[in-house]
This record gives sequence, structure tokens and C-alpha cells, in this order.
Amino acid sequence: MTMSQYRPVAAAAALTTLLLTGCDADTGASTETTDAESPGAETLAATPDTGAATTAEAAGAVPEGVAAQYAVLNEEVEAEGGRTTSGDWEVAYIVEPAEPWFETTGGEPTRREPAAGETHHLEIIPIEAATGRIVPEVPIRLEVLDEDGTVVDEKELMFFHAEFFHYAHNFSVPEAGDYTLRASLQAPQFPHHGEHAHELTLLEPATVTFDNVRLEPAA
Repeated sequence: MTMSQYRPVAAAAALTTLLLTGCDADTGASTETTDAESPGAETLAATPDTGAATTAEAAGAVPEGVAAQYAVLNEEVEAEGGRTTSGDWEVAYIVEPAEPWFETTGGEPTRREPAAGETHHLEIIPIEAATGRIVPEVPIRLEVLDEDGTVVDEKELMFFHAEFFHYAHNFSVPEAGDYTLRASLQAPQFPHHGEHAHELTLLEPATVTFDNVRLEPAA
């Protein structure tokens, strides 16, 4: 399916950078000026520091944690994964070695180490294509298919709290090779605000595939 004209994750990271490095929030124009327009050093020195919040800060500049989440997400997708679009969805994936995580058992967090045979931690990030927001409460099933189209492992993904929110699980890949990842996303069942039903998004499920994904189990 044709990609959107912009990448929401990358766009969010770029927007964050602009907000945090000093865009003019009133006009949307860069604060860079020519020498003729720039106030002299004497003028800047004479300007009192009132301590008042800038317009961007008062209007709600991107919080540091949100900016960091999308920056790290974008870096990892570019380095270790990829992305595609389908309908209202943008879907990204990341491939990492099998990882531990904490599970809550009896009200207490318990560290769960990778089980024997688990080789990869495969992550899927469902994103609202129109806004770049990571979507919660999405049931996702991920299948790993070999070159013959045989499913070598499949899991229902779990929602993880980490540097960025994502869905993932540890998978077992029998041998190094090029695989296909097939992610089936169900429409989340949360309520929607809106004036008209035809304006709502994320109502339809989606299935996306990522071909020729190199998976090499650790020695």
C-alpha cells in the first residue's frame, strides 16, 4: 500500500526538536534572522529577564519524556526494523535478541528471564497514521514464516512499558535466515469521541507483512 507523504514517527521527532530548540510559536516561523533584523548585543543585554514562560512553554511544548519516546522509537526502527502503512494504521517493527521483562505476580514485580530456545524479542508498534500516536489496547498476533511460508513461531503480543510503549514477545527461530513477519492487528475496543461515526478512525483490523527480515539466532 502506498506510504503516507510523511512518516508520523519521524515527523513527531522533528516537531519535538523544533519545539525544544526554539521555534517561534506565534507564527510557526524559525527564529533565525538576518544581521539587519537581529537585535544588537547591547539590546539583548538590556532586556530584563522576567522569568515568564515562553509562548511555546505556556501553550504546552512537547514534554521531555514524550519527545524522548519518539526519538528512541524512530532511531530503533531505522536501525533494527522497518515500517509500512495500511488504512488508518502505520505499523513499525523492531528485531532484538531475546530479552527479560518484569511480570506482576501476586502484586509484586517478578523478573522473567528468556526461556530456553527463545532467540529474538520481536516488537510491533501500531501507530495512528494521521497523528503519529502509538495506539493502546490493540490485540496483535505476530507470525514468523520461513522462506517456504511455514510458520515457525507465532505469539499473541503483550503491551510493554519501556523507553517507548510497544507490543512484543520472545520468539524461537530455529536457524539463521530470511523470514517474513506477519502482524495481524485487531481494532481496539475503546470508545471514541466525535460528532459523526464516519469521522472515526482505527475501526478496521489490518494485517501487514514485512518480507526478507534477517533473523540470526545468537550463538
